[in-house]
Amino acid sequence: MNENPSSVSKPKRGAFGVVFLTIFLDMVGFSVIFPLFPEMLDHYLEKDVDGGLLTRFVSSIQHLGFTSENAGFRIETVIFGGVLGSLFAILQFLFAPIWGHWSDRIGRRPIMLISVGGTCLGYLVWIFAGNFWALVLSRVVGGMASGNLSVATAAIADVTPRKTRAKGMALVGIAFGLGFILGPAIGGLAWMYRGELSQYQSLGFFALNPFSGAGIASFLLALLNFVWLALRFRETLPIEKRDNQRPGKPGIFQLGKVENIPVRRSCLAYFFYMISFSGMEFTLTFLAVERFVYTPADNTRMFLLIGLTLIIAQGVLVRRLVGPVGERNLALCGVIFGALAFCFLAAAGEETFFYVGLLLMSVGVAFTSPTLTALASLHSSESSQGFHLGVFRSSGSLARAIGPLLAGVAYFQFGSALAYASGAVLLILPAIFLFRIDQPEKV
Repeated sequence: MNENPSSVSKPKRGAFGVVFLTIFLDMVGFSVIFPLFPEMLDHYLEKDVDGGLLTRFVSSIQHLGFTSENAGFRIETVIFGGVLGSLFAILQFLFAPIWGHWSDRIGRRPIMLISVGGTCLGYLVWIFAGNFWALVLSRVVGGMASGNLSVATAAIADVTPRKTRAKGMALVGIAFGLGFILGPAIGGLAWMYRGELSQYQSLGFFALNPFSGAGIASFLLALLNFVWLALRFRETLPIEKRDNQRPGKPGIFQLGKVENIPVRRSCLAYFFYMISFSGMEFTLTFLAVERFVYTPADNTRMFLLIGLTLIIAQGVLVRRLVGPVGERNLALCGVIFGALAFCFLAAAGEETFFYVGLLLMSVGVAFTSPTLTALASLHSSESSQGFHLGVFRSSGSLARAIGPLLAGVAYFQFGSALAYASGAVLLILPAIFLFRIDQPEKV
């Protein structure tokens, strides 16, 4: 893992491909489990024969008094999925700035190797998650390792000039969009072909399970990423530009130590934006079932549309508009589109309005996410890229932990219309922070 100073003197063409695959796999790891939640809960409940933690969890949820007129989904399944998703996001929140700060000290490559290796280990544990605690262990390992998103983003910042920084960050968004499409697809396909694994199941802590196929597919992708990283990725942060300070507290707790005010405001804008967006993302399936009685096939097509729109908007529109419009103004446009999307979804009684809301939402996040990342990067010095982007990504991860739980409670207690209208109102906060960020110089 030692590097020759001459090997880091110029950007390496392999950096983009490796970083793209790493970010893509992080999103796959986060979303591959989404279509498996109902069957996963039932499977591990059957194995919880002694009335363990999972059984008590479901029983306590059933006594909370949540009500819904729609019988298409079970509230305990919703909250079970929300808790597992939040666990993954909380660990991203804690570890993103830690990985980012260490990458500022010793370089991007060794930290990427360690964290992608951890991703492989997390998927390997999932393959043999014979009981619920092994499943939790796999999500813990995967969530800790997925904090490398901050390092991957910093590597993009290392190899892109300031004038094209937002275009480079749009690559991050495209990887997110692809992962958003293929993650649930991998999980669903693996579940359909689970029969071959059923004969090998047992009651042990480590044993094959009906979800091992999804784990195997994810593990092979992560292993490919690790091999590619080891063979092709060259260090992007020169030794003379590294930061020798020791990392401190994790996550958004470091926000007060971010002396650069525009970076701090970018983190706060991203935090409140992602609370709103992740809450909508989590409850969208339930809204589609409630309003239009969508089947799993319908939901697959819906997510396919969202993912494709994200890819096109970030790969084409952002790259063309960010130059003349500017990062700050394009992010504001994204927030406005997001607020309009929430209004359409709150009031949608017909599928036409529903899909208009989906398109507005997809374009909104496509505009906002890469431009906010670029703002945080452009206002950072080269020696603080990893740390600042770690705090930035950590803010988003904490929002992804909070947003689904808040949205789920609001949805089932107050109804879908009020929950989505509240999401639109919440977007006032990131707009306020964006208005107070200057457009950075790119010279």
